[in-house]
Amino acid sequence: MMTGLFLGIIDTILCLVFNLIYRNSTGYTPSILINVSSIIFMINILLVVLGILYFVFLKIFGKKDVVFILFFLLLTLFCLWKTAGIHRFEDLGVNAGFRGLLTGIILIVGVSVLTLPILFRSRKFGDLFL
Repeated sequence: MMTGLFLGIIDTILCLVFNLIYRNSTGYTPSILINVSSIIFMINILLVVLGILYFVFLKIFGKKDVVFILFFLLLTLFCLWKTAGIHRFEDLGVNAGFRGLLTGIILIVGVSVLTLPILFRSRKFGDLFL
């Protein structure tokens, strides 16, 4: 759970920076669904829950991290595939901007979830906090 929280804090910063850079470079302005507040709260809650889910995977499958990694790799790819078909706005340019922003956030979170088992097992990472 603590590894998930750590990744949540790192991901929040990465997603906020990505959000800022993406919006400045593309001119995408709507912030009804993806905004600073939703990024801060949802990313942290999501990664803490995924840290707990990783613990459940450890209890069910033992030390077979490949099951967790494969499951979340497939889930990330599924989310990216479904994001490609989202039609949120009537304006095609704004709609493409939303898909680009959401795709970037999904990629950032997906990569972090896939590194969760690696950081959990890393002795050097654990020694940083002892």
